[in-house]
Amino acid sequence: MALLAARANRTLMPVVALIEAVPLLPARGALIGLDLGTKTIGIASSDPDRRLAAPIETIARKRFNLDARRILDLAAERHAVGFVLGLPVNMDGTEGPRAQATRAFARNFAKLTELPIALWDERLSTAAVERALIDADASRAKRKAVIDQHAAAYILQGALDRLVNASRATQSEHRAG
Repeated sequence: MALLAARANRTLMPVVALIEAVPLLPARGALIGLDLGTKTIGIASSDPDRRLAAPIETIARKRFNLDARRILDLAAERHAVGFVLGLPVNMDGTEGPRAQATRAFARNFAKLTELPIALWDERLSTAAVERALIDADASRAKRKAVIDQHAAAYILQGALDRLVNASRATQSEHRAG
């Protein structure tokens, strides 16, 4: 009962676009990347300096609370300071049912953590990873086993690169101003 009261009294971290998350993130600390599928969740992590994303694991989706607990446990192990969820936007920039499901997951997940949750456009991430795995001569079975966690790393790496570019732009503005 005390846990529920504590959760009810704390401020929920918003679910925001990646650039809007910048002021919510400390200067250092790992980020956890998530590629939400209907059957699996690919999970990746960055290093504390946020230079490189690496795949961690793929979990088979069961129930939201079980899936969320595993993600939170992995985040705690890595002393993560935030999450990046791949948002499956359509090629024309609109959001369909998968994007809506991702936003719903993010809203529910935000109730379980005080860490910021950023959404990042993941268009073509799985296709790009599949091509890379094929180029690396990975068998179909091997690709199936790792594609989601590699897609999470691909999504997270894109977000990390965008954060570096945003930081450089901000530093340039401060020097010019």
